[in-house]
Amino acid sequence: MWGKFATKVVHLPDTRGESEVLGSITPPIFQTSTFVFESAEQGGRRFAGEENGYIYSRLGNPTTNLLEEAVADLEGGEAGVAFASGMAAISAVLVALVKTGDHILVSRGVYGCTYGLLDMLHERFGVEYTMSDLGAEDAVRAVVKPNTKVIYIETPINPTMELVDLAACSRVAREIGATVVVDNTFATPVLQRPIEWGADVVVHSATKYLGGHGDVILGVAVGPRELMSTIRLTTQKDIGGVAAPFNAWLVLRGMKTLELRMQRHNETGLAIAERLSQDAAVEHVYYPGLKSFPQRELYLRQMSGAGGVIGFILKGGYEAGVQFMNRLQLCKRAVSLGEVHTLVQHPASMTHSPVPREVRESMGISDGLVRLAVGIEDVEDIWNDIEQALAITAK
Repeated sequence: MWGKFATKVVHLPDTRGESEVLGSITPPIFQTSTFVFESAEQGGRRFAGEENGYIYSRLGNPTTNLLEEAVADLEGGEAGVAFASGMAAISAVLVALVKTGDHILVSRGVYGCTYGLLDMLHERFGVEYTMSDLGAEDAVRAVVKPNTKVIYIETPINPTMELVDLAACSRVAREIGATVVVDNTFATPVLQRPIEWGADVVVHSATKYLGGHGDVILGVAVGPRELMSTIRLTTQKDIGGVAAPFNAWLVLRGMKTLELRMQRHNETGLAIAERLSQDAAVEHVYYPGLKSFPQRELYLRQMSGAGGVIGFILKGGYEAGVQFMNRLQLCKRAVSLGEVHTLVQHPASMTHSPVPREVRESMGISDGLVRLAVGIEDVEDIWNDIEQALAITAK
C-alpha cells in the first residue's frame, strides 16, 4: 500500500489476531514454548501439515513470524526465517544447500566465523570452497567449477569494504544452477537489496543495524518460499538455532528507526572517512563512499549509501593500532557494529583471529588495520575523539 521505504519500515506487519481486536499499536510478545490444541485430532493435523497453526516455538512463533515477514518485505523476498544469531542463519542456509563433494565459491573476504564454518565444512564433511575476487563477471567465470553449488558473498566485505558485483555473480550462477547467498548485514535493505540484483538468499546478523541498539543477538535469512520452508523444517528445526520471541520483538522495535539511523550512519561515515584520509597518521582508508574508492562505479550502481563501517590502516602497524584504540575515550573498544554507539576493533586479533595470517593478508587484512563502526553520536564529538587518539599515536 505504501511505497516509500521510510514509511514502510515504520508500518511493518506488526499486528495479528487478538492484538488487532484490542487495538494495540505494538505487537505482543508470545513468550511461550508450546501451543494448546483444541483436540488430539487438531494436533495430528498440524503435525501432518494438513492444518495451519502453531505447535511449538522451535517450529514457529507469532512474534518471530512477524519479524520474518517484515525483513522479507523490506528485502523483496518471498519468505524469511529467523534464527538465534547471524551465524545460525548462515550455517543453516549453507548446510541446507550443500553436500559432500560440492563446491562453494566465496568472496575473498568474509567474517572470521564464516571462514571457520567453511573450514569445518571442508575438513569434516568434504565440502570444497574457494575464496576469490568476485568484483567482475570475468573474474567470477574464471573460478566457478562444475560442482559449484553456492556463490557466497559479503558485500561490502568485512572489514576491507571491497564490493562484489551482485548482478555478475547472479548471471553466472543462473547459468550453472548455483544459488547466490548474500550477507547484507553491512548495507541493510536501506542501502542495498541483493534480490533485486538476482541473488537468491539474503542473510543478516540482525544483531547489527536491524536491531540497532546493541541489546539483542538474532539472525534472519530471506529467500524463495519453498527453500525457506525447507530450511525451517530441516536445518533450523533439527539443529535448533531458533530465535527467541523476545529477541525477535526487540529487532522489530529497532527496525522502526532503521531508515533514520542509516541516514545518520551514512552521513557520519562519509565525514569521518574523508577526514581520516587526510590525516598524516593514516596510511589507507577503506570506505566505498570516498571518491577515491577503486570500485566507485560499482558502488554508485549497486548501493545508495556506504553505511557506517570504515576500515583504515595506521602507519606503524599493530602497535600503532593498539595505541590508537587504547587512547580513545568516547568510542568504545568492542566488536560488533551497527548500533547507536561508535565501536572500534582490531580485526587481526579479534573478529578475524580464526583466519590464518596468510589468508588474512590475502583478504587485505593487515595487522595495522582498524575497523571503526560509527554510531549516531554527533560527528564532531566522534572526530574529536579520533583526532586526539591519532595525534598521540603519531608521536
